[in-house]
Amino acid sequence: MNKAIVLVLIAAASAATGLSAREPGLSRSAQRGLVFAHQRCAACHGVTPNTTSPNPESPPFEDVANMPGLTQATLRRFLSDSHNFPGAMNFTVTRTQIRDLSAYIVTMKKTGYRPLP
Repeated sequence: MNKAIVLVLIAAASAATGLSAREPGLSRSAQRGLVFAHQRCAACHGVTPNTTSPNPESPPFEDVANMPGLTQATLRRFLSDSHNFPGAMNFTVTRTQIRDLSAYIVTMKKTGYRPLP
């Protein structure tokens, strides 16, 4: 797909979710992951820092990012193999979307993180 078309699609998706096309400090992959998170994950998960999840059984992404031993690779493996796709969500997630989503989620890793009460 032409890069210009991809950028237009990202900008449109960002506008639809109230995000700017460029979030400072995020790689392009993480930016796409953030847009995807708002579009597909926010119904169940808190997808930005300091947010709770609408579904109490679904952890906020910030909690996921700060799980001991979590890396982008282990998160990609989990999202590919263990996250009950598509049964729980009724949509599929491509390998590229998993890469982008995991790139975004790990940006929330913080030393000394404590989950919200």
